[in-house]
Amino acid sequence: MDLEGVTILDLSQLLPGPYATQLLADFGADVIKIEKPSTGDPARTLSFSDGDRSLFETVNRGKRSVAIDLKSREGQEIFYSLVGNADAVLEQFRPGVVDRLGIDYGTLTDHTDNLVYCSLSGYGQTGPYADRAGHDINFVGLAGLLDVTREDEAANPQIPGYQVADMAGGLFAAFSLLGGILSQALGNGGGYIDVSMTDVVASFSQTLTAEALSEGNPRPGKTPLTGALPWYDSYETADGAYVTLGALEPVFWEQFCHEVDRDDLVAVHGTEDPAKREALRAELADLFAQQPRDEWVKRLSNDTTTAPVLTPAEALEHPQIATRVVNRPEAAPPRVGFPACGKSLPESDESIPVHGEHTDEVLHEAGYDENIISQLRENGTVV
Repeated sequence: MDLEGVTILDLSQLLPGPYATQLLADFGADVIKIEKPSTGDPARTLSFSDGDRSLFETVNRGKRSVAIDLKSREGQEIFYSLVGNADAVLEQFRPGVVDRLGIDYGTLTDHTDNLVYCSLSGYGQTGPYADRAGHDINFVGLAGLLDVTREDEAANPQIPGYQVADMAGGLFAAFSLLGGILSQALGNGGGYIDVSMTDVVASFSQTLTAEALSEGNPRPGKTPLTGALPWYDSYETADGAYVTLGALEPVFWEQFCHEVDRDDLVAVHGTEDPAKREALRAELADLFAQQPRDEWVKRLSNDTTTAPVLTPAEALEHPQIATRVVNRPEAAPPRVGFPACGKSLPESDESIPVHGEHTDEVLHEAGYDENIISQLRENGTVV
């Protein structure tokens, strides 16, 4: 599971693409981040509310930064030389940009015959929306996810708490790149991959689309996993916090009822009667309102399918999360690392690259001598 020896040229910026290559860097790949000489990745200047960290730091650890002007002929030639030693390229421009820059898949295959090339975009490289600008809210809206976030049919859609399309698209781009790299290793060559963030969200929403095709559009707030079932919902506690209850299976529901001394509610599980469901929801709301969240967590056992609703800061400090995916807990704030554990995973590199920090190093590896690099710096081709 170690990608040591694999080189990936990352042309992406902001969140989706950098998240994809971050995952591959955590697996040990050498990710060379190609940035504009003037400004670099815009994420470098996007700070969180406390101003302590930028978005850039969260998805670019362990990468090398090279600043090249890809609009110049010399910059393109440098990129071609890097491609000759690379296994994969990831780009996140709108369709047509890489063609104008001369760094599209077709052009790059003239410089290497075994390249994995992934284009990650909002709507994909084809279709009526291909050239349309967009952000996460547009993609989840088009894919049908945003509609089912409404509490009821009269309510407005609710924006998810994080960028679903961006993160899911990045995850699928990483998965696709791994598949391409495996194909290379098996002697089947590379190839071109077109990943659409909208497509990925639509794929993740298969249970919703299956219901829509068989029974009509799901009713907002009324599908089994979006609020219709009182035994699968969140409830406010005495301190204004929340706990989740996910007792879909009768065995877990029975255990929950037993531990809260409400065995009289066991038989209600699975009822299709709307009135009985709402009566049960009211009973559960009154029940959970009697104690603070943390008291409920202590009281309820592992077999009740319950958990606290935590803030992001609380989640980082929770022992279940802090002991598994939080790297450098002493940092302010702590840094979330690779979300998998295993002896075969390499130790991740926590360093954050400075803009253009590795330009000289990478160009030397590509065969450029110091005099040529100095000239390239003087004419602004590299930084």
